[in-house]
Amino acid sequence: MDTTIAVVGGGTMGAGIAQVAATAGHPVLIYDSGEGACARAIASIRLGLDRMASRGKITREQAEKANDCLAPATSLQELACAGLVIEAIVEQLPAKQELFGKLEDIVSPECILASNTSSISITRIAASLRHPQRLVGMHFFNPVPQMELVEVIRGLASDAAVVQCVHDTALAWGKTPVFASSTPGFIVNRLARPYYAEGLRVLNERASQPATLDAVMRESGGFRMGPFELMDLIGHDINFAVTQSVFQACFNDPRFTPSLIQQELVHAGHLGRKTGRGFYHHGPEHVPPPIEDELPCSTPPVALQIFGSHPLVEVIRKRYKKGHVEYHGARADNLLLKAGPGRLYVTEGRTATQQSYDYDMPDVVLVDLALDYATTSRLAVTRSDQCSPRAYQAVAGVLQACSFALSPMDDVPGMIVMRTVCMLINEAADAVNQGVCSAADADMAMQKGLNYPRGPLEWANAIGVDNVVKVLQRLSATYGEDRYRVSPLLQRLQAAKRKFHE
Repeated sequence: MDTTIAVVGGGTMGAGIAQVAATAGHPVLIYDSGEGACARAIASIRLGLDRMASRGKITREQAEKANDCLAPATSLQELACAGLVIEAIVEQLPAKQELFGKLEDIVSPECILASNTSSISITRIAASLRHPQRLVGMHFFNPVPQMELVEVIRGLASDAAVVQCVHDTALAWGKTPVFASSTPGFIVNRLARPYYAEGLRVLNERASQPATLDAVMRESGGFRMGPFELMDLIGHDINFAVTQSVFQACFNDPRFTPSLIQQELVHAGHLGRKTGRGFYHHGPEHVPPPIEDELPCSTPPVALQIFGSHPLVEVIRKRYKKGHVEYHGARADNLLLKAGPGRLYVTEGRTATQQSYDYDMPDVVLVDLALDYATTSRLAVTRSDQCSPRAYQAVAGVLQACSFALSPMDDVPGMIVMRTVCMLINEAADAVNQGVCSAADADMAMQKGLNYPRGPLEWANAIGVDNVVKVLQRLSATYGEDRYRVSPLLQRLQAAKRKFHE
C-alpha cells in the first residue's frame, strides 16, 4: 500500500475517494484549484473517519493512520510521485481533457490515470492524450465510503492490464468492482432508466398517484424507494439531465425518451427535496400524501377454486379460511382463482380489458408482480372495464382475507411492478448482448449501486424468460413503439429454453 494516490477535486466525491484510499493505507494527495477546497476536503474526511470510529466501523487506530496518510497538494506538479491519479472534477469534457493533458507532462509514464465521470465517454476523454491506453474510468457512487460499487470502465484505447490493475485496486480497497465498456450511462445509469421511465409513463396515463405507485414498488416490488420519491431525492434537474444525456448519446433511441412530466417539474424549479417540492412537498410542516387502499370488501364466504402452483396460489391456500377451497391443476390460460364470477390472473402485459376481450370473459381481475408473495403486505390490482362490481368485490375480498392490502390501479398494460421489472430485464439483457458488461456484473451493479432487491437478470430467471418476452411483446403491441422491442438475447434464451447465468 505504498503507492501514492492522488485525487484531483476536493468535492464530495473527491473527498470520499480520498478517504477510502487513505483508509486502505495509501499515502493520499488531494489537489483542488479552489481556494481553501483542499483544507475543507481534509477536514470533511477527518470528520468522516471520526464518525466511522465512533460507530465501530473502524478502530481509532485505523482512523488515526488514515488521517496521517492525507496531505494537500498546492499544485498539480506535486502529484508527480503518484502511481494512480483519480480525477473527480466538474462533469465537463473540455475540463477533463485539459486536466489529463497537463497530468501527462507531470506524472511518470507508469502512472495510471482514472476518471470518476458518471456519464462522459472514457474513449472521448482519452482521445486527446498522447498515451490514451493508460486512462480508464473509475466510477464511484455517493456516498463513496458507504457504497460498495465501483464501475471500472474501459475505453477503446484502454490497456487491458491497466483496466485489471484498477479493478484489483478497487477490490483491495474493499469495494465491489464491475467491468463496463465505455458506452452511454455505463452500467448503472443505463440500466436504471426504465425504473424512472415506466413509473413516469404509468403516471402520465393516470393509473394512480405517486404515493400509491411508490408504495407498491416498495412493498410489493421490494425496492428500497419508489421511483417518484427516488427522483425527488436525486433531484429532477440531475435525473432529467442524465436521461437526456443517455437519450442523445444513443441517437434518440425511444427506449430512453425523457418524460414531459419531469421536464415540467424542472421548468417550474420543483427539483425535489433540495427545493422543497417535486412530486411531493418536503419539509417538517408537510404531511405525506395518503396511499390509496381498497376499502374492505365485505363479501360472504364463497366457494373458492384455485389453480396451479403459482406462489400467490400457495399463499392463498395457506391463508384463506372463509370458505370451501377447491384446488385444481394449472390451466393453459394461467388462471389463479375463481371467486364467484370473478377470475384472477397475474398481469401478463395486456390490460385487463384486453384480456377480457381476448378470453371472451367479462369478469377479469389482474394482480401485479411481487418480489415474494409470501412476505409482501401490499398488492396492486386492476379490473377490466367489463368486470362487474360483484365479481371484483369477490376477488378483492379473497385477497384481503389473505392479509393483503390492495392498491387499486386504473387499467394500464403491465401494471407497475411487472412492466418496470421486465423493462429493467430487457435493458440489462441488451447491455450484456452488446458487450457492455457480463450478466453477473449487470446484476451485481444494480444490487450494489442502487440497492435493488434482486439483480434484473435474476428477476428474469424468477419470472421466467418466456413470461418476460410475452410481457414485452404485449407492451409493444399495445403502444406500437420501438421502446418495448425485445432484446435479441432474451429471444435467443427463450428459443433455447435457457436461463441467465447458465
